[in-house]
Parts: sequence; C-alpha cells; structure tokens
Amino acid sequence: MHQKTEMGEDSIRKRKESKNGSTGLSVDSQAEDKQPVKATVLQKDVGLLSGICLIVGTMIGSGIFISPKAVLLYSGAVGPCLLIWAACGVLATLGALCYAELGTMITKSGGEYSYLMEAFGSLLAYLYSWTTVMVLKPSAFAIITLSFAEYASTPFYPGCTPPLIVTKCLSAAAIFLIVTVNCLSVKLASYMQNLFTAAKLFIILVIVVAGILMLAQGKSKSFSNAFEGSSSSVGTIGLAFYNGLWAYDGWNQLNFITEELKDPYRNLPLSILIGIPLVSVCYVLVNIAYFTVMSTTELLLSPAVAVTFGDIVLYPLSWVVPLFVVMSTFGSANGSCFTAGRLAYVSGREGHMVKILSYISLRRYTPSPALIFNGILAIFYIIPADINTLINYFSFAQWAFYGLTALALIVMRFTRKELHRPVKVPIVIPGLMVLVSCYLVMAPIIDKPDLEYLYCTIFIFSGLLLYYPFIHLKVNWARKLMRPITMHLQLLMEVVPPEKSE
Repeated sequence: MHQKTEMGEDSIRKRKESKNGSTGLSVDSQAEDKQPVKATVLQKDVGLLSGICLIVGTMIGSGIFISPKAVLLYSGAVGPCLLIWAACGVLATLGALCYAELGTMITKSGGEYSYLMEAFGSLLAYLYSWTTVMVLKPSAFAIITLSFAEYASTPFYPGCTPPLIVTKCLSAAAIFLIVTVNCLSVKLASYMQNLFTAAKLFIILVIVVAGILMLAQGKSKSFSNAFEGSSSSVGTIGLAFYNGLWAYDGWNQLNFITEELKDPYRNLPLSILIGIPLVSVCYVLVNIAYFTVMSTTELLLSPAVAVTFGDIVLYPLSWVVPLFVVMSTFGSANGSCFTAGRLAYVSGREGHMVKILSYISLRRYTPSPALIFNGILAIFYIIPADINTLINYFSFAQWAFYGLTALALIVMRFTRKELHRPVKVPIVIPGLMVLVSCYLVMAPIIDKPDLEYLYCTIFIFSGLLLYYPFIHLKVNWARKLMRPITMHLQLLMEVVPPEKSE
C-alpha cells in the first residue's frame, strides 16, 4: 500500500523539481535559496490579528442581516428580542471560554473532533466528523453563499425577488471562487478574511451611528411598550435562541485551525476574548438601530432588513448597505470554508475519512482535497435549499455536539488531570453550557416534533453502518479499492501525506 503512495509522492516531487528548473549547475544555489525547506505540514501562518478577524469575520456574516426577523418573530416583542440577542452573546462567550481551555490543552486542529476523541474515544469523534463533514459544514457554507447571492442579485431585480436559478448559480460561483482562493494560499485566504472583516465592521459602524442619530432625534417609539406581546412558549423562545445563535455561530472557528496558529497558548484565548465581546456589542447595537428606524411590522415584512434600513436612513447612498452586506457574507463564507477544510483534513488523518482528504498540496501547503470536497458538498446543498429549514436543522445537531464538547471538558478534568492547562475556566461554565445545549436540543422537539429532527438523528447514527466495517474492522477489499483511486487523485492534485511533526 505504501509503495504506491510513495511512488506517487516521489514522482510529484521530481515533477516539481523539473518545473522549478533544477539543473546540475544550480542545485546548490537553489538549495541555499530555499533553505530552510518547509516540512509538508500545515504552516503556522495565522497570527493574532488574523485570528481575531477569523472569529469576527465568520460570526458577522449573513446572520445579523437575516436573523433579526426570525428572532423578533419568535420572541414576540422588541424587549425580549434585544434580551435574547444579549443572552446569545453571553452564551457564545461562555462557550468560547470552554473552547479556550480545550484549545490550549489539546493543541490539535479540528475543533470538537479532537476534544471528543481525547475525552470519549474514536466512536463519538467519528460520529461528529461524519455529521459535520458531510452535513453541517457544507450546509453552513451553502446557507451563507445563498445569502450572499440574494443580496448581490437583489439590486438587479428592483421591485421583485431575484429568480431562484440566478441566486443558486451565483451562490455556486461564490463557492468555486472561495475554494480556489483557499486552495491557492493560506496567507491569501487570511488577507481576504481581514479585508472583508474590516468592511463588515465599517458597515456595522455606519448602521449603529445612523441609529444613534435617529434616537437622538427622539425616534424611540418601538421601545415604549417593549415587552407587549412577548412570547411565553418554551419552544418558540428556543427557536428565537436558535436563530440568534445562528448569527453568533463561528465563535468556535479558531479551534479548527489550532495547528496553524502562531503561539496558540497566547493567541487562541486572546483572539476569543477580543473577538466575541466585540461581535456581541455590535449585534445588540445594530438591533437597537433597526428598531429605532423601523416598527416591528416593517421589520417583519422587510425582505432584507439591512437594505430596508439603508433605504430609509441613507437614501442617496442607500446602495452602500447592500454592497457591504455582500462583502460581509462573502467574508463569512470564506471563514467557514477555511475551517471546514481543516476538520475534513484532521478526520482523514485519523483514519475516519478517506485518506486523500488528509493530503496536503506539495506547492501550496493547503489541505486542497479537503477544501474541494467541502465545496462540492456545499454545491449539492444549494440545489434544494430553504434557508430557514437548513438553519433549524443545522442548529439542532450542532448544539448536541457543543453540549458533548462542554461535557468532554468536565470529563477530562477528572480523567486527564496530567494535561497542561494554560487557561482554566470555572467548572460551572461548562456545566451551564451542557444544560443550555440540552434545552436548545430538546425544547423545539418537544414543542413541535417535526420530522426533520428525526431525519437528522437517523443520519447521525447511520454513520455507524460505515464505521463498523471500514474503520473498526478495516476490511481489506475497501483498502484495495481505495488504493488506486487515492494514488490517481494524489497525482492529479499534486498532494502528499502530511509529514509526522511529533
């Protein structure tokens, strides 16, 4: 098995040398130029600023421009709506603090996957990677690019909804472009993330300042009876939290790329402590700005809340808002793609996905097979896409795994006492996260037991049908079948297995 892989690797290296123009005369000079030679592993190219931008840029995407309607609809009034936005920020911060301890204790990429593996073993980690790599990550990528496409195409169809085929084609084009950039260079993807994060913070500042000016002019009608008509249903409040937390989703993204962080012990917790409170403040202020300008009815009827806000407040320059929203959603999609590729890469490396997903580009040092695989799945999810159904489906499974990860932190306090913990949070915090996760998973099912939750559960456990023969038993015929496929894909994409760094 290894002979053919090594043959493929050798032929790729030789081909790379020939393309670089190696000759007998210039070998020494080229060797000097290229010293030190990089190991074929993911490089530590992500610093503190890029880490903060990844968190902020992935969290602030389409959510704040789509979710305000859903949070208001399920909460029933302005007061509880704003309280839910603030509570979601607190929850995201508490969750991220747990992840700061986990990420500095286990400095492996892959987020929850690596922590579940350490705490509970191979089976649960596999079910997580199966669900996340096959459904959660690509569906999130699809949702964000669909939001991008809706905002990007709306100005070209004034007075009506853009045709579905246009939205979906534009979404597919965005996926193709983002995957290409991420395959070409980690630094290029980071620069793009930093640029789009600056753009989205700028438009949020514009919206907040405009809202403050309108409040100063006495436009506070929406806040006069803020709690009138509040929802009292446990299930609908759970759904309001779902949609609010969808906007906050991304607080755990830095843990997916721990191996690529410069000085993770410092930069991981620092990025979290700067990034997430910043986003929480932005979200609450943006919602206050929305309610200052629009009544609850206007907000619920708006096809695109941020664009309607721009039309009312910034009339001659109202085109600025959709332009920056497009940039914001594109940047969020880039962050989602960046981290999703790392999860597929790590699970491939551990033998829980096909081996080719764990290979790295020989020239670019990017996990290109994993990135391409995530992009292909995202394009499939675009075809039947209904954004709200996908959000509920996504949140149900995601919060089950967030709860298990918080439980993993508690378990490892007793089972892995020897591990170094540069960051240590009070055990009450992961305990609270477990309880909140249980509520967010169970409440909507009890309130409205839709079939989509059953489908999601069946899909998660269907992974066992593959786990037992291919991972537990490691059947020979599967290896024989995959060997030539892996070798040909390896030669086609010029990728090699990562070098052992430990």
